[in-house]
Amino acid sequence: MQDDMVTTALTLPGYKVTRSLGVVRGITVRSRSVVGNLLGALQSLFGGNITIYTTLCERARAETYRLMCEHAEALGADAIVAMHYDATEVMAGLTEVLCYGTAVVVEEEGVPPT
Repeated sequence: MQDDMVTTALTLPGYKVTRSLGVVRGITVRSRSVVGNLLGALQSLFGGNITIYTTLCERARAETYRLMCEHAEALGADAIVAMHYDATEVMAGLTEVLCYGTAVVVEEEGVPPT
């Protein structure tokens, strides 16, 4: 699925939703390694962006986004609207990252269906 067919909005500009296929999601649970925690603690001593955690978060979000798109494509969707991320600490050091939205079938506005 192309990134421009995924939006946090309730509509996709230039397209009309013709069918809703339901909620789709991607989920991952990540942990911080002992080494990662040590490096993160060292970085936090100096303040600023804790790059090791930023990288971990970006990877988790990218993975859940990809999984959500795969779920939508498996249902026959060509777009996702109302996409959101959520994160929950499952237990100390374990974080669940969820990406979800509504899978839809769309057609371009002003273009007759084929």
